[in-house]
Amino acid sequence: MAAAALRSGLEAGTRLFKKFVSFARGADTLTVAEKVYSIAGFLAIVTTFLLVMSIQSVRLQTTYRHMHATSAEAAINVGRINALIYAIVMESRGIYMSADRGSMKQFADGLVRRNRDLAEAVKGLERTVGDDDALQVASFRQRIAQFIEFRQELVRRGVDISPAAAREWGDNDANRTLRSKLNSDLEALERIYRQRASEADALANENRYAGAYLFALGLAALILAGLNVVVMRGSVVGALDEITQATDRIADGDVKSKVPHLGRHDEIGHLARAVQHFRDAVARIFELEELGIGTAQARDAAMVERDNFNDKYQAKKWQLSAAINSMPQGLIMLDGKANVVAMNANYRQIYNLPETIQAGSTLEEILQHRVKSGLFSGDISKFLAAILDRIAKREPAANEIALNDGRIIKIYERPMDGGGWVSVQEDVTEQRQRERILERMERFLATIIENVAEGIIAKDARNLRYVFVNKAAEKMIGMSRGEIIGKTARELFSAEAAELIERRDMQLLAQRQQLEPIIDTIDNPTRGRRVISARRVQIGDAGEESHMFVTMIEDRTEKMAAAA
Repeated sequence: MAAAALRSGLEAGTRLFKKFVSFARGADTLTVAEKVYSIAGFLAIVTTFLLVMSIQSVRLQTTYRHMHATSAEAAINVGRINALIYAIVMESRGIYMSADRGSMKQFADGLVRRNRDLAEAVKGLERTVGDDDALQVASFRQRIAQFIEFRQELVRRGVDISPAAAREWGDNDANRTLRSKLNSDLEALERIYRQRASEADALANENRYAGAYLFALGLAALILAGLNVVVMRGSVVGALDEITQATDRIADGDVKSKVPHLGRHDEIGHLARAVQHFRDAVARIFELEELGIGTAQARDAAMVERDNFNDKYQAKKWQLSAAINSMPQGLIMLDGKANVVAMNANYRQIYNLPETIQAGSTLEEILQHRVKSGLFSGDISKFLAAILDRIAKREPAANEIALNDGRIIKIYERPMDGGGWVSVQEDVTEQRQRERILERMERFLATIIENVAEGIIAKDARNLRYVFVNKAAEKMIGMSRGEIIGKTARELFSAEAAELIERRDMQLLAQRQQLEPIIDTIDNPTRGRRVISARRVQIGDAGEESHMFVTMIEDRTEKMAAAA
């Protein structure tokens, strides 16, 4: 079972590692901050597994030690009890065989002392009683009590009456039956404790599997840490060094120097494009100086432009540093008692907090200020109790709240390593407003496109299949959009008409757009020969999923017939 669990854990770790390597190789579309957070997430997962397995290993080791100690102690007690029973029997025989009361008294004292030792040994055995031997020990304890009581009576008869009376009392079937049952009890207990020792050994073997888990997880954590260094060096440090070298070359006058990392879509790419703008500005300045046609005013203007580009470059560089080392959202850190550990200016700005609220203040003081400023109307005690409950349970949370002034705040909460709580809060009011406006505009544009008099047709530029037609286009073609969508011109029209349509598509691909109307006569499969006027535009670039041909068509057949 433990081996199967180990294999399952290693397979899950392998899949996680493959995903991480894939991310590290080609995630140029991610920002630097996203890469850092992703790597930290992977490392946190491995660390969590490592912590869980450490706890499991400690638990197994503790259980093993307890089982081993109790089985060993129980075995020792059983051996001691067996030896004491044998010694008591020998003392009893000494009483039987004594010729006078004086010699018998010595054996009687020894037997009484052995009885006390036997009672103490049985008490010691009770300390190691478990579920597996509870019933056996209970019956054994009763028989030991009978055995001790029987031997006490034997001593009394030997001392008070005679050795013969003691021998008569001891030589009976009940005594022999009791001895036989005690021997059976001792053998049964020995079997139980041998089984307990075997179980402890099995638990030790299981603990070795837990050790293998810990080694594998520790190795995974080490690999992730190394990959973190590699990814950061390749994505940030190395890229910044290359951009810095390119900037130095431009500053030295090499305006034809190539700026690296222009194709990246993260902060590094923004910085590279800013350096490229700077290089282009410097190149223009050099051209003016070489031609000698610039005046002092033009040179001053060029210097100002160069300075502006320098400022933009420095600003972009600062923005990159800020993106890595800070965040635009509001942030507050709390300890386990909801006392403020730290907060940034953005958090203070969101809730208009005064300068008197600093690190060391309490969350309750912040809520009281929000109540006074009208930004909180709930029950402070219930809100604090909910926060403290989440901190105690270490449960991350994400939600949005609406402030009384109409703003919408997005809140992300999560526990911190070592205790405490961090909350990242962002004002998403404008974003939500833009989303609502965009949704209304999309519905508005869809209504317009669907109801204009011109036929509007869109097709995928990669395979020339129709992907959209409006009502007017359905009427012009004489087919429903269900019959048109997903098909090519050759599947809908005659060979002559399809060839004309494809030729127009190739012309559009070369020209990007055809806004001047083109008059064509085309065979419609349902409406016969029609005279149409078409304007075409190309959306997107070749190879992109969004590369489309959009055609706006007007049927001029009736107008041409009326004009004739």
